[in-house]
Amino acid sequence: MSATEPREVPGREREFGPYGGRFVPETLVPALDELEAAWLDARADAGYGSELAALLRDYAGRPTPLYLAPRLSEVTGGTVYLKREDLLHTGAHKINNALGQA
Repeated sequence: MSATEPREVPGREREFGPYGGRFVPETLVPALDELEAAWLDARADAGYGSELAALLRDYAGRPTPLYLAPRLSEVTGGTVYLKREDLLHTGAHKINNALGQA
């Protein structure tokens, strides 16, 4: 699977189990329907996936490097690598979420 290839997602019947898909005020339903339609269009657009992958790679520093920790490897008796999420701007979860929403 590539970064631009959409993943298979479960059908709507599996969202939130047997309880349904949304618990929101009725006034928000049209806006959420519009948002969902826009997301499905974007997800199917190869340009969107390519742009997001480029932003994650070139701006956010993804994928983050693996660093061989020689002293920690020596102490533990095994080879230890650290994934350097701390090198991302503002922390991993923030930038990943923000770029996905933009």
